Amino acid sequence: MLSILTIYDRLVEGITNKLSGWFLPTFARFAFAAVLLMYFWKSAKTKLGEGIGGLFNLDPNGYVQIFPKAMEELGYDPSGLSIIHKIIAIAGTWSEFILPALIVIGLFTRLAALGMIGFVTVQSYVDITGHGAKFGDWFTSASGDLIADQRLLWFLLFSILIVKGAGPISLDRVIGRQVR
Repeated sequence: MLSILTIYDRLVEGITNKLSGWFLPTFARFAFAAVLLMYFWKSAKTKLGEGIGGLFNLDPNGYVQIFPKAMEELGYDPSGLSIIHKIIAIAGTWSEFILPALIVIGLFTRLAALGMIGFVTVQSYVDITGHGAKFGDWFTSASGDLIADQRLLWFLLFSILIVKGAGPISLDRVIGRQVR
């Protein structure tokens, strides 16, 4: 039995040594790109107004997504929103484009992942309080509670990137080598 444990320990140590430093951050960025990049970009695109000016003049749907109760009170007319509402909506929309792009290319990855945790926290709050989504439960046999289960897994990806950085195939690494 001792020899089996020794063989197992050597095998696991070898695998760990081969993958250490590059696998987790690279795989986390790949998983983010494969699963979440287009989710966030499509969501951001639904908020944009017409033409290039749409970056600053969002579609009313964008305000409904971000401020559902306020927009309902205003009869879905965004002209009644304050400048603060509009700045928050524009910043949130741009964040949905910029932060995921930074993660995928591996530039300022730790900061972008931290920003995504903040963004998803606010998104989840709005989904629950504004759109009536159910938070759900952890530690149950149901894995379909979108907010609780899904967002926890997203936070795991972001946490790996915050702790490990972008990995070797990233602009962070290229820039870091240039600076040193």
